[in-house]
Amino acid sequence: MLEDGPINVDALAFADIKDKTQIGLEIHSGKNRIVRRIFESLGYDVKNLDRVIFAGLTKKNIERGKWRFLKEKEVRDLKHFKRGK
Repeated sequence: MLEDGPINVDALAFADIKDKTQIGLEIHSGKNRIVRRIFESLGYDVKNLDRVIFAGLTKKNIERGKWRFLKEKEVRDLKHFKRGK
């Protein structure tokens, strides 16, 4: 429970079982600074965040600091993404 209401975490796991400083979580919320606020409410200090996927888009096979053009289907999907909420 956060100050602006309840938040549901869909999945939570260590990113690497040997490194318990990195946690992966899956949420379906667009609330402002939600990941930081979740962990801070539990007494944790968040050092870095790394968004792995958003609206079906990933950064797989893209080097840090690089970008790529979206495919036509990805653009269409993004245009409809907000409507589905």
